[in-house]
Amino acid sequence: MVTRRRFLQGAAALTLLGGIDPRGTLAAPRGQGSAAALTGLAKNGVSRWVDVFVGTGGHGHTYPGASMPWGMVQLSPDTNDFGWDACSGYHQADGSIMGFSHTHLSGTGASDMLDVLVMPAQGEVLLDPGARGLPEENYYSRFDGAAHGPHLTANSEAHPGKGYRSRYDKASEQGVPGYYRVRLTDHDILAELTATLRAGLHRYTFARGGKAHLLVDLAHGYHDDPKVPCKVSDATLKLVGKDTLVGGRRVHQWANGRHIYFAMKLSRPFAQATLYSENQPLPSGTGEASGTHLKAALHLDDAGKAPLLVKVGISGVDIDGALRNLESELPGWDFEHVREAAAERWEAELSRIRIDTSSETAKRSFYSSLYHTMLAPTLFSDVDGRYRGMDLAVHQLPQGQHNYSTYSLWDTYRALHPLYTLYQPDKVPDLVNGLVRMAAESPDGPPVWPLQGVETGCMIGYHSAVVIAEAQAKGFTGIDYAKAWPIYRKRAFDDDYRGLPLYRKLGYIPADQEWESVSKTLEYSYDDWALSHLAERLGEKDDANRLRERSRNYRNVFDRKLTFMRPRDSRGRWIEPFDPREMGHFDKWRDFTESNPWVATFLNQHDLYGYMPMFGGVAAFERKLDELFTTSSKLPPGAPPDIAGMVGQYAHGNEPSHHVAYLYAYTGSHWKTQSRVRMLLETMYPPLPDGIAGNDDCGQMAAWYVLGALGLYAVDPVSTNYVFGSPLLDRAEVALGEGRKLVVETRGNGPGKAFIQSVTWNGKPWTRSWISHAELAAGGTLTFVMGDTPNRKFGAAPEDRPPSFGAMPEKGEA
Repeated sequence: MVTRRRFLQGAAALTLLGGIDPRGTLAAPRGQGSAAALTGLAKNGVSRWVDVFVGTGGHGHTYPGASMPWGMVQLSPDTNDFGWDACSGYHQADGSIMGFSHTHLSGTGASDMLDVLVMPAQGEVLLDPGARGLPEENYYSRFDGAAHGPHLTANSEAHPGKGYRSRYDKASEQGVPGYYRVRLTDHDILAELTATLRAGLHRYTFARGGKAHLLVDLAHGYHDDPKVPCKVSDATLKLVGKDTLVGGRRVHQWANGRHIYFAMKLSRPFAQATLYSENQPLPSGTGEASGTHLKAALHLDDAGKAPLLVKVGISGVDIDGALRNLESELPGWDFEHVREAAAERWEAELSRIRIDTSSETAKRSFYSSLYHTMLAPTLFSDVDGRYRGMDLAVHQLPQGQHNYSTYSLWDTYRALHPLYTLYQPDKVPDLVNGLVRMAAESPDGPPVWPLQGVETGCMIGYHSAVVIAEAQAKGFTGIDYAKAWPIYRKRAFDDDYRGLPLYRKLGYIPADQEWESVSKTLEYSYDDWALSHLAERLGEKDDANRLRERSRNYRNVFDRKLTFMRPRDSRGRWIEPFDPREMGHFDKWRDFTESNPWVATFLNQHDLYGYMPMFGGVAAFERKLDELFTTSSKLPPGAPPDIAGMVGQYAHGNEPSHHVAYLYAYTGSHWKTQSRVRMLLETMYPPLPDGIAGNDDCGQMAAWYVLGALGLYAVDPVSTNYVFGSPLLDRAEVALGEGRKLVVETRGNGPGKAFIQSVTWNGKPWTRSWISHAELAAGGTLTFVMGDTPNRKFGAAPEDRPPSFGAMPEKGEA
């Protein structure tokens, strides 16, 4: 929850609508220092507005460490390695640091990774991390078999117990894009981190003289059960000379069976090295080890004589690939040069969108969000073009292409990928070709949630279809759409996949036959819509027609009497009793995916004009939409914590709600969209550790804010249209590539000025409440005149409403 004062300011635009009830708490701001001071950036660099600690508290699940845009390496501190709020490896509430590992997920609700942990220490070699320094019984609760951490105040005085963890000085903890530092207080060591695309660079300054060591824990990694460590097989460690350690492992967690390899070099020789298996030291002189639970201690005689630098390259292919990545990207030991190069790369990418606003809070929220849009997908190919595919075989890329991982597609198809088509158009073919390759290589078919060469199968639908269809509809070339089509056609028409045979046979998925049946029916309908566009463009007209008709299967789980989406059984009967706040009817499974009937009723993104008559007409649909935002925010016991950021039963913290505030544009009451969107922009994104409602989800939450602040949102990405919202900024300039730019400017904007009075496009009056991608991508100036009262005529005429599948119904059509 935002402060009372801030909340009331953000809510001012909703006085005409009522019904605001956001949830959550805000931790105290963390000092992250000046980006200009830490990186040497010019005072006008936009990177200074990025707060890398946004989302590291609450349930945002972000990490603060060093990475490059879309980098393979995410070098960051680990404060915990199990439990829901350890999904990124880091949480503000934890009292100690385990070490620094090289791979992390940003903002996810499920986890893995935390590969190749490095921890500097002095004194006795300790092989177990020890406790975090927090009362465990107060920290963990159970929910659906996963541990969830409540909001806590970190206790910096609590001792983590006997282990290699260290308490840390929170005042010393600072981070900016591409750089992180912290002082480990138990050993008085300053740790600094920076990164290239495929390698991490550590610098450790020991305040105390004498002997020290680096512990390298290859058994460390995320795990779901505190009593069961990270499941590892095929692990190896090998010492090479007196300054190099290499190794690799297979991990069997969320991405079951993924491969990861590393090569580590120290800036000066270690005096001695000991390898451990199952926490037992191997005989002196042992240079290689294999097993499932491996560690190494690399000893230094005089740690304090000079800072120790450690560089680590990683690869999904093999040790040779990790060495090649390391030698190619980090040939020397100039920490400052690497840090500056990372800062310059971040500045270049963040500067693709330059904004003006008098609100420093808005600048911090905007650029922190834009930063989060570039932490995933992540690079997953070596400098020589080799990569490990979804069949776990090693493949060679064509010259100039890259392979990527970490696609949270259930989330990111909604706003992140549409945002890329505007401000990262050069990356789109690389990212989409990667999805096509995955579909061809994977034994599981079209990618759903791929991570490091493994299909996790997380979430529902197969929304890689949407990302591919959107790119095709927007005219992106250099993508093998023809290669994709037969694979996705097989999924749509033939595969026995998660209820699809029932969906094809009955037109819906029965709740007594398949889990999350209602949500699956609705999301398969949208995938059908996306694939109908792909088929049409490729000349497959019969298939396109079948898919378009099937995309209206949402009708089969809509109860016209109650005007809610709801589950029905295999005999076609509505399942009773019914409560629109409930997640499902069975102890065995839910009927909805991280949502309930209130949210699912508005999940339709593509057929609004075919949908409204089912409510009784446009006016009835709009009344139902009003009720969503104004009804009680109470949720039933056991509701997923992802359902957060509540405004009525609208849940901004979870993705199925993200397009809903924009649906008023389709009813002709666009002023309500303006009011709702402005309230969400102003209240759901404070730039604080607990500033994200729910998980950031690989940049989807962040992308919603970036697009919304620009006054745009893609309700139906495949349509290639953006619906206007309520632009938050005074001016924004978006670099579109090839010298083109989009300028979005506002006049008369400010607190309480949420309402569009008029719009011009390239100086000419614009009455529509939407604009096409083709128009924006050609470049131009979009000007909004804002005010404190609604202009109810703007976007009200049928011809000014966004296009959608089907004919527009009359206002009172039954």
